[in-house]
Amino acid sequence: MREDSFATYEKVDHGPHADLAGEAAGLRWLGAAEKDGGLSCARIVSATAHRLVEERIPQGAPTREKARRAGAALARTHAAGAAWYGCPPPGWDGPGYAIGRSLTPVVSDSARDGAQSWGAACAEWRVMPHVRTIRDDGLVDAAEARLLTRVADRMAAGDFDSPEPALVRAGGHACARIHGDLWSGNLLWTADGTRASATGAALIDPMASGGHAETDLAMLQLFGCAYLDDLLAAYDEASPLADGWRDRVAIHQLVPVLLHCVLFGGDYVGLALSIARRYA
Repeated sequence: MREDSFATYEKVDHGPHADLAGEAAGLRWLGAAEKDGGLSCARIVSATAHRLVEERIPQGAPTREKARRAGAALARTHAAGAAWYGCPPPGWDGPGYAIGRSLTPVVSDSARDGAQSWGAACAEWRVMPHVRTIRDDGLVDAAEARLLTRVADRMAAGDFDSPEPALVRAGGHACARIHGDLWSGNLLWTADGTRASATGAALIDPMASGGHAETDLAMLQLFGCAYLDDLLAAYDEASPLADGWRDRVAIHQLVPVLLHCVLFGGDYVGLALSIARRYA
């Protein structure tokens, strides 16, 4: 098969707020880091708001060696950097990433002054929109909403901010270039001998933005990932993480847990409140 010839996968979303052009832009942006050793990404064939055609990644079984390659490559993807927290991928001006009725906003250039830190951006554009939705849905009572808001206030004050990993800082970037929805189903273990096999795994289905590298790592830990310890160790060797990163895992998991509350209802509320109580 020629390098420019590959099997494809078609994704369709007819939701009223869908914009698959954002996902395509995210894959291109993340994929731009491949030349510097970043994780392989599915290539884009075509994209509109409601239809995306992309490369189908041939999959293989996970191994410890693949996990180590993937961890080191993820560190280099993050190290490609972004201009501000919450910034969208270049070439896309959508308001955010829609999943069902949810919207995860991105931070436009005109609003970037309010996103000079991870905590400030995360509190305003990630945590609080979800808190307002689950409060309106009756999934949390007034006291529980206040608890979540208190954690958001601490975020905004910078209480949980930390340095980016070493390679991100060495590149002089404001923040990391993150996948944004890096659960294990979006990290595909690649088949040996294929284009994407050099990095052990490949990325699909991003909600890419400028963010904190620890957010992607926390998402991998939220729902489990094969050979996770090896992946994290290889990442830390390639781009050492800031001291205390393990203590910050749960605070970086709060946003995806709140998103799951919005999408799936009360089953995730208890976990969100447990995280909030830890950091309130």
